[in-house]
Amino acid sequence: VGWGDMEPPNSSASSQLDTCFGVFNASDSRDNAQNSITSPWFSTAFGLIGLCSNLFALCVLLSSSRKLSSRARSSFLVFLCGLVVTDFMGLLVTASVIIPYHFIKFTWTEVDPSCHLCNFLGFSMVFFGQCPLLLGATMAGERFFGINHPFSRSTSISKRRAWSIVGLVWGFSCLLGLLPVLGLGRYTLQYPSSWCFLTLLPDTGDVIFCLLFALLGIFSVLLSFIFNTVSVVTLCRVYHDRESVQRRRDSEVEMMVQLVGIMIIATICWMPLLIFIVQTVLQQLPASGQIEMLPAETQKMLLIYIRMVTWNQILDPWVYILFRRAVLQRVYPSLRPRPSILSLYPVLNPSLRRKLTTD
Repeated sequence: VGWGDMEPPNSSASSQLDTCFGVFNASDSRDNAQNSITSPWFSTAFGLIGLCSNLFALCVLLSSSRKLSSRARSSFLVFLCGLVVTDFMGLLVTASVIIPYHFIKFTWTEVDPSCHLCNFLGFSMVFFGQCPLLLGATMAGERFFGINHPFSRSTSISKRRAWSIVGLVWGFSCLLGLLPVLGLGRYTLQYPSSWCFLTLLPDTGDVIFCLLFALLGIFSVLLSFIFNTVSVVTLCRVYHDRESVQRRRDSEVEMMVQLVGIMIIATICWMPLLIFIVQTVLQQLPASGQIEMLPAETQKMLLIYIRMVTWNQILDPWVYILFRRAVLQRVYPSLRPRPSILSLYPVLNPSLRRKLTTD
C-alpha cells in the first residue's frame, strides 16, 4: 500500500482525522510516484550523509574541547556542540519515520488514526528547525559582545553558563513546537504523505502559528547578520591598524569565519522556506474559510524548500570541520596563534592588562 492509495478523508471520517489528514489530495499524485522530487533516495541519502557528517564533527569538537584553555573559545565550542547535537538528533528523529515510510509504504490513516505520530513528527520538524536558527543568533550575539565589548566583563562565559543558554534555546523551541498540541495551529500530513509539518491554510490558528514560526526564523537570521557584520567590521578595522596588526589573535578570526559560514548556510537554506510560508498564508487570508486543501503547486514547492532546509543540517558540521585553524594553516601557513583579543586594543593600563590576561 503506497501513499498514492491513501484516499483523503470523506464526510464519514471522524473529526479526529481532519486534524492531520486531507490537506492535499494524495490520489492526484498517483502517477508521480517515481518523480525525482518524491524519490525515497533523497531522504535516504540526505539522512545518511547528514548523520555521518554531524557524528564526525561531534567527535572533532569533543577532541578539540579537551585541548583548550581559552574560556572564550571553550564557550564557543559549547554552542557549536549544541548546534551539532541538534542537527544530528533532528536528522535521526525525522529520518527514523520518513525513511521507513518510503520503503514500507504504510497507510497513515491506519497506522496513526489519532495523529500522534504525525504530531510528533511535526513537532520534531519545528523544534529541530528553529533551534539551529536561534543558536546561530545566540552565537553571533555572544561573539558580538566578546569582540566589541571585551572589557565589559572580567571573564568569558563559562561552560556551564553556555550549556544553560543552549538549554534555554532548546526549551524555547520545545515550547514553540508544542503550540499546535496545545491548540494553536495544526500539524498535518504533507505531500507526498511521508512527513508532517505546520498547515499553510487560512485558518486563524494555522495562520498565527505559521507566521510565528516563519517570522521568528527570519528575525533570528537577520539578527545573526547584524551581529556578525558588526563583529567582522570591528575585527577588520582593528587588524588593519599598523600598531596592532602583529598582535592579533587568530582564534577570533577562526570563530568569526565559522559563524559567517553558519549564517550564510542558514540564510540560503532557510530564507526561501520562511518567506514562502509568510507569502502563502498572507495570500490566502482573503479566502479564509474557503480553502480546505493546499493547491498542488504549493505542495510541491513546500517539499522543494524542505529539501533545501535539509542541507542546512548537512553543511553545518562541515563549516567547523573545514574552517578550523588546523585546516586553515595548511592553506594559509602564516596563520599562527597570537595573543588574545585584548591585544587589539593597544592603549590599556598595564595593571588592567595583566589582570584581564590572567583571567
